[in-house]
Amino acid sequence: MTFCLKGQFLDTFKVFLRSKPNIDARLESRYSFINNNAVEVTGVRLGLSFKRKLRVGLGYSWLKSDIYETIFVPDDLGNIQSFHNNFKFGYVCLYADFVFHKTKRWQLSTPIQVGLGKYWTQYNNGFETIKSKKRLLLFYEPGITIQYKMTRWCGLGLDVCVRLALRNTTYVTNRLNSFVLAPKILIWFNQLFFMVAPKSKITEKYGPSYW
Repeated sequence: MTFCLKGQFLDTFKVFLRSKPNIDARLESRYSFINNNAVEVTGVRLGLSFKRKLRVGLGYSWLKSDIYETIFVPDDLGNIQSFHNNFKFGYVCLYADFVFHKTKRWQLSTPIQVGLGKYWTQYNNGFETIKSKKRLLLFYEPGITIQYKMTRWCGLGLDVCVRLALRNTTYVTNRLNSFVLAPKILIWFNQLFFMVAPKSKITEKYGPSYW
């Protein structure tokens, strides 16, 4: 039974990859927690979508919010000064999103991404920016996406994921392991174009608009 299910999944996966793909390009903001503080991680995604059932591609994300700890550093005269030591990270990710349930308006999918990047801290002493050594960041982020299609060209969505830092240090784990929420306003520009220009050559080739 297990081999049968695996075979069916691989056959379905091959069908998707043999179909003609569309471009998947996105800007996104994802919200999570670092040291019990709500933060925003901004990212860009570029990949391919197969039959609107499977999306795969690459992306880059970085920490947008200001997260810092107060540190005390002596100056050249021995006076102690306090600074905001900011936590920073950026990473490249490989993502995949497989739709396992779809109706006219509702869609459920399982997004997964693996990221590889760097993290560091930095502060400015008034003369220059002092950065710590950049260290390797590796994480795994499974989740589920709920999507509601209001019209043929727009809808709402929500990603609920868990970010797991794989770098085995307390410093990283305490800051990056977190639930991740990503509310979305979805616009399918190709479907909007098909509706606005139903007689165009592009619509005749790639359209018409559909649910």
